[in-house]
Amino acid sequence: MANIKTAISIEKPIFEQMNVLAKDLNISRSRVFALAAQEFIQRHKNIELLKLLNEACDDLPESEPIVSRMRSRHYKMVKDLW
Repeated sequence: MANIKTAISIEKPIFEQMNVLAKDLNISRSRVFALAAQEFIQRHKNIELLKLLNEACDDLPESEPIVSRMRSRHYKMVKDLW
């Protein structure tokens, strides 16, 4: 896959933390930003998927135990990813 150069503006403390992280991981700063962007995109996709799952479950009666357990389990799976 081809790489594309871009310029971004970020706050200095974030830039400094990215530098430290890049050195700690022994990877380029560009790679750290690319990995961060990939993770952010995946997190957004997961949130959208959860919304779709919740919408699909909205048709089911809340009184059914399986629905209540599913919603609770889905929330626990993604709550730390937000």
